[in-house]
Parts: sequence; structure tokens; C-alpha cells
Amino acid sequence: MPSDTHRADERRFLDERGSSASLAPNGLNPATIMEKAVRERIVDSYFWKEQCFGVNEADVVDRVVAHVSFVGGTYGDAQKPSPFLCLAFKLLQLAPDDDVLDAYLRAGGDRFKYLRALACFYVRLTRRPERVHALLEPFLEDRRKLRRRGRAGPSLTFVDEFVDDLLTKDRVCATSLWQMPAREILEDLDLLEP
Repeated sequence: MPSDTHRADERRFLDERGSSASLAPNGLNPATIMEKAVRERIVDSYFWKEQCFGVNEADVVDRVVAHVSFVGGTYGDAQKPSPFLCLAFKLLQLAPDDDVLDAYLRAGGDRFKYLRALACFYVRLTRRPERVHALLEPFLEDRRKLRRRGRAGPSLTFVDEFVDDLLTKDRVCATSLWQMPAREILEDLDLLEP
């Protein structure tokens, strides 16, 4: 392909299956962490085309504050992807470094609670088990309310419940999570403090 030809960033990411990008820290290919059906719904969604094209790590903060009002995967009869899920996929594409993730996680206040939830979700998708526990366990004390939307409709949850789901469940926000060893096993291997 000639170098003066521009290709949409998400199509290149999906067409090459992330082959030009490095693997996530947990060894998974970021282009294939989410299931194919979910990826296709995201890329075909209006939100993705309108709000996620050409976005960088700093723009993600603005998009979360302006557009994310609930956590969730797909919702409704058409299984429309949520802005939360679209931005999570954008983070997979951008692969922010640990400094950016720490800034996302440290952001406080009600304006940034969905940014923290998004960063926690991204950490669970891409980091090694001991790092996931080290980064997410402090947020088990975060009692801020979150709206959640899924197939069953809207509901209310809390940041600590969402983080607990990330640490214990196999599927969160319409995304199958990679199998993570139990905390007790990581303690036995001296990867985590008891």
C-alpha cells in the first residue's frame, strides 16, 4: 500500500489483527481480546465513528466525562455497544502506558468515576494477574454509585462492586475475561502479599 494513502485507524488495527502492535502485558493480542461479534458492533456503531476516530489518551478523558453515563457492554434489542465499551476498545487500540493508566485511576470526584471504572476494566483486560490485583484492590473501598446497563435493563451498582466483579467473574460488560488465577494461588506463589 502506498505511504500517502490514509486508512482508518480502527480498520488497520482490526485488519492486521494487531500484528504491528505489541502484545498486551498479559501476553494477549489487544486486537482480539474482545469477541469478534462485539468488535464488529463497536466498529459499526455511530458512537465509534463519531466520537472515537482519531482520539488519543487525553481525548479519552474528555469523551468519558461528556458521553459515559453508565457502565455496560451491549444493551437493548439490537445489542448496541455502550460508549463505555467503545472507549474500552479504543484503549485497547491506543495501549496507554502505566503512567497514563495511573492518572486515569487516580482521577477522583464524581466527574471521573466512570473514567476510573474504564481504567479498571482496561487493567483487567490487559495486565498480568498480580498487577491486576495490586492495581484494583485499593478500589474495593470506593463506594461511589455507578449506573449499569445491560440486557436486563438499567440498574445501580458501586465502584467497589464493579471492581469485585472484575476480580471474580468470567464475563463483565459483554466481554469474556481471560481466566485469572485465584488470589490464594498468587499468594502461594509469593506474587502477592497475604
